[in-house]
Amino acid sequence: MSNRTAIVTGAARGIGLATTKLLLDEGVQVAMVDWDAEELARASDGLENVLAIPKDVSNPAQVVEIVAETEAVFGGITHLINNAGVADFGPMEGTDFDRWRNVMQVNLDGVFLMTQAAAPALKKANGSIVNIASISGLRASTLRVAYGTSKAGVIQLTQQQAVELGEHGVRVNCVAPGPVRTKLAMAVHTQEIIDAYHDAIPLNRYGNETEIANVIAFLLSDRASYVTGQTIAVDGGFECTGVGLPALRAEPAAKVL
Repeated sequence: MSNRTAIVTGAARGIGLATTKLLLDEGVQVAMVDWDAEELARASDGLENVLAIPKDVSNPAQVVEIVAETEAVFGGITHLINNAGVADFGPMEGTDFDRWRNVMQVNLDGVFLMTQAAAPALKKANGSIVNIASISGLRASTLRVAYGTSKAGVIQLTQQQAVELGEHGVRVNCVAPGPVRTKLAMAVHTQEIIDAYHDAIPLNRYGNETEIANVIAFLLSDRASYVTGQTIAVDGGFECTGVGLPALRAEPAAKVL
């Protein structure tokens, strides 16, 4: 990936930061974008071949600036990783319209705006895009009326982008992470929740940020040169498990049959 440039949104922490570091290790220049200026400054401190851009992907004017600044410094854009998002969980009746719109503006509008703005540069480079959705976009769950709907929208938007940009040599794919062992998740998940997730995931554990980043890097690379319009659930098998799987595991084989 030498002489290539990636924009990574939501790059100040978590999957975005892990992806940034992995791409840097592979020789890619990275424009790190995040609306949290202080955290972005800390995350980018000491990293070489990066450009820190503290802007908001849900703001159309700032999105244009993100692309312009990246092209001005690095001379082009080869890859776009639309990772920025907000995880706002709440019941449907407790989700007012402002809360709904805030989730949609960042999680879905941001992907649309960033891709639209970066498309001319990506066409020139025969580049690639990876959008970050969630397992919540593939299967419904409690408290995710806005979040899950926004991520389902990202999955559909990925297919639309792949169809329109494919004729220009631009590939667009989507990664849908399952439960990931982030600092935030571990701070809010009780042991009961952790145990329940482990029971429901065939690999019996949370994923980690680097495991998600590895799949993102693969989809960006020439190794995935004939892959576009696809959504890969990086979830330890969580999406394919059926209702009652933990209980079935506990049953003797003869009874299961």
